[in-house]
Amino acid sequence: MSGLIGKKIGMTSIFDASGKQQPCTIIEAGPCVVTQILTLERDGYSAIQLSFEEMKEKNCTKPMKGHFAKSSTTPKRHIHEFTRFEEGHKKNFGEILTCNVFTEGEYVDIVGISKGKGFQGVVKRHGFSGVGDKTHGQHDRLRAPGSVGASSYPSRLFKGLRMAGRTGGKRVKIQNLEILKVIEEKNLVLVKGSVPGPKGSILKLERWS
Repeated sequence: MSGLIGKKIGMTSIFDASGKQQPCTIIEAGPCVVTQILTLERDGYSAIQLSFEEMKEKNCTKPMKGHFAKSSTTPKRHIHEFTRFEEGHKKNFGEILTCNVFTEGEYVDIVGISKGKGFQGVVKRHGFSGVGDKTHGQHDRLRAPGSVGASSYPSRLFKGLRMAGRTGGKRVKIQNLEILKVIEEKNLVLVKGSVPGPKGSILKLERWS
């Protein structure tokens, strides 16, 4: 496995060789700096820590300034760990990774935080159909959840009952998205389809080889 941290720029569409229009998401992938290498002997597991996006030094805490100084880089805003690297994908301390780790036509998994929708009812949150019929005196239960359980037994709600509540804003992984184009000079990767999160959100691109 290898990967990068990226930022969602937006969506567009391109035409493939056969003239078919393909919807795609533009992601600014890298440059990322290897700021730590975790080993099985010292840390209990193997991983590579990457950092992404410059931040002002005055906004960085002193412990983190020292952490970034070890890899001879400036303070970064986002840090992620990538585990299970194969022999061919292992990186060196302080190495700078760009979008050329990906090639066109391969498939990646993308992790992001989905758009937050706020407190939503059962129709929007879980796809309940509602009553759907306003006849026979019904006037106040069009989008209501209906009965949530019996009274005498079990006299409680079962765990996992689908109800209204906070929607979105959760970690979402989309698997097997095809890379349509890599623009190395601008560190851009065009991925087929949509990815979670709003424009400007941080994404984690993972490739399993």
